[in-house]
Amino acid sequence: MSEKNYYITTPIYYPSGKPHMGHAYSSIIADVLARFKKLEGFNVYFLTGTDEHGLKIQREAEKNNKDTQLFCDEISKKFKDLTKILNLSNNDFIRTTEKRHFKSVEALWNKLVASGDIYLDKYNGWYSVSDEAYYDEDEIEQIDGIKKSKTSGSTVEWVEEESYFFKLSNWSEKLLNFYKANPNFILPKSRKNEVISFVEKGLKDLSVSRTSFSWGIPVPKNEKHVIYVWLDALTNYLSAIDYPDTSSKIYKSFWPADLHVIGKDILRFHAIYWPAFLMAANIPLPKRVFGHGWILSDEKKMSKSIGNILDPIEIIKDYGIDQLRYYLIKEVSLGNDGNVSLENLTNCINNDLANNYGNLCQRVFSFIKKNCSNKIPKCDVFSSEDKKLTEKLKKDIPDLKKLVNNQDLNYYIKKVIEYSFDSNKYFNDTEPWSLKKKDLKKMNAVIFSAVEQIKNISILLLPIIPNSANKILDIINVDNEFRQIVNITSGSLNHDKELGNIEILFKKVE
Repeated sequence: MSEKNYYITTPIYYPSGKPHMGHAYSSIIADVLARFKKLEGFNVYFLTGTDEHGLKIQREAEKNNKDTQLFCDEISKKFKDLTKILNLSNNDFIRTTEKRHFKSVEALWNKLVASGDIYLDKYNGWYSVSDEAYYDEDEIEQIDGIKKSKTSGSTVEWVEEESYFFKLSNWSEKLLNFYKANPNFILPKSRKNEVISFVEKGLKDLSVSRTSFSWGIPVPKNEKHVIYVWLDALTNYLSAIDYPDTSSKIYKSFWPADLHVIGKDILRFHAIYWPAFLMAANIPLPKRVFGHGWILSDEKKMSKSIGNILDPIEIIKDYGIDQLRYYLIKEVSLGNDGNVSLENLTNCINNDLANNYGNLCQRVFSFIKKNCSNKIPKCDVFSSEDKKLTEKLKKDIPDLKKLVNNQDLNYYIKKVIEYSFDSNKYFNDTEPWSLKKKDLKKMNAVIFSAVEQIKNISILLLPIIPNSANKILDIINVDNEFRQIVNITSGSLNHDKELGNIEILFKKVE
């Protein structure tokens, strides 16, 4: 199939409560990467969704005196609505309660049984309902008489029950060999080192079914068991592309996935369990798993118990979606934890968007309206200063692509906004207002160069602030088919149509 296909996923979110900033962050990262690949000319398939099975969901529904499916429908809708609020470009929204997903999970389970990787035994050990995860004794600590996971802080309980097990212990060496042969499978590198260290200690067989609750996908031929929520959930990446129908066009086009974007707290499931399941089922492995850091509030991980959860919907209402997207991508170094503060958000909007990019567009467009009959002037003679403005950005395109394809979004956006600072300086230094009477050709060259650079910067910002960048490109009459990275190094401006209505793009936050 075409090499220009690209499949990217978010984690599927556990809808036991309303969406918070961590959910928004994962989704925005994936959307920025998906939109950038489209700018590169890729046919992108972007998936998100909700993970709706497990004891935690069952208990939440009971607590709310609701039918479990109805509870899932209501909560899942909030996450689906969030995709619109965040302006995501996802192609699909998968739910683990859908028939297509049941079909995929059952097919994968049967493959693992056929390969001899699943057997029936008894499980006893520590289990966190909140994390839907098993923990070894050395991963548990006692705080105020309560046993908790050292990593997540969630309460754990002792579980003893009949269980099916996946022979994870058989896959340690193969996983280590795979990591060695594919050094960029897990990024950032700090996460890869953490995974390798865990696998090197030796893997234990993994309990992959439960009998103590019923809300899940029944084990084929033994319905008193439900399939472990993570084996169920991880399969969403396959069920969205028609698995087990491996001859379908969508499967052949997009599997293996190019990138799973996840939070670092679910790295073990994606970088150890998931590849082991796929190896055992003889299914190609995804190309990369990127584990980003947490979004912190007041320097702490957001949690309902602490009461420090930031509501992205409220922030968007007050500040705007492009503003939030820009801030999260620029101010949080992807891979590290990042602290969200409304003060920093305000400074970022005012300094980068209002005073810099927005101001540049406003000044140049207002000048054209007043001095150039509201049309971009034609020009074919440029000074070295004019050429320097646009050529640096054009030469940087390969490096900018590399930054995004290595998920270095933080540095990418800083580079792009630097071009806007440089353009403002260029506009001030060349003083086109003083050239109107003494050198009209030079004035035209300055304005042409400034608009071309605004076009280029706007194309580069399209993945991050799509609403605002598209408004700018609309104003200067750049057709949709020319809003591609290739049009930064080629492609011309429209000199015949008047500019569209100029408006304040980013209001300063007082």
